[in-house]
Amino acid sequence: MLSIPVLHISGHSLAEGYEKALLALHREGTRFRTQYDKPGDPPSIDATLNLTIEDPLADPMIHKAFPGGLADLREYVYELEGRKDNWVKAINDPNDTRWEYTYHGRLQNYGQWRERHDNKTTFTGPFQVDQVEYVIAKLSAQPFTRQAQMITWMPNLDLTCYDPPCLQSIWYRILADDAGTQWLNVNVRFRSNDAWGANFMNMFGFTMFNRDVIAAGIEKRTGKPTRLARMNWQADSFHIYGKDIVQAEQRLFSRINTTSFEDRVYRMDDPTIAEMYHEEEAAILAKIAAMASRMD
Repeated sequence: MLSIPVLHISGHSLAEGYEKALLALHREGTRFRTQYDKPGDPPSIDATLNLTIEDPLADPMIHKAFPGGLADLREYVYELEGRKDNWVKAINDPNDTRWEYTYHGRLQNYGQWRERHDNKTTFTGPFQVDQVEYVIAKLSAQPFTRQAQMITWMPNLDLTCYDPPCLQSIWYRILADDAGTQWLNVNVRFRSNDAWGANFMNMFGFTMFNRDVIAAGIEKRTGKPTRLARMNWQADSFHIYGKDIVQAEQRLFSRINTTSFEDRVYRMDDPTIAEMYHEEEAAILAKIAAMASRMD
């Protein structure tokens, strides 16, 4: 019998969980080919992941090894807020090379897509569901509900899509403590999660989305303090592409025995790091606006 390994990992913070998950994948993962390999690429390292982040906002929050910078994290948070929803292609235009989807578009405008007619693109579809509003309303009325869920998969588009959504669903439930604070528990499921190239940015971005959009929306509606509790991150395929293994070795795996964990992470409560995270906001927004102006 051949079985894909299943990794069961927990970490107190995002940075700790990210590192522990990558180390476990490197140690225990199996080798797979993928449909995205180029000739000569080595096989990927792959496993199924169940990762629990006990306190997603705890420091140290950011891992230095992820292949990006603080400005990239800030831009991704803007993306999950919907600022790039118009970067999506017209599905009936074979020459349109824009994105297939955005996560925010699928969550807040589920059932919609873009089409081009008479040289103009418009959003269309059989229905439109604002799942973000739904889960905020549902959890505000029934914090104990098991029905507060958002999905991205649209079979009419995604079964034949070259690059369908990796994120599949986000599920929420609330526990309240004796002081009246509501604690938002979150399960996030990816069908495919690039462990090296995307996972940390995904986890950071959705932590901020859950805090600033979902928890803040519930708190505003109920008048009760609402904070983030644990986040359970599930990935059917948690993988490092073969082409990225050397970089991962250089930036993380080879440094484990020669550096301390503190040297491999950033703290968001460090004023310098917080300033660096926010200092390029104007430039990022200008970049997004300039790109949007060229879309149609």
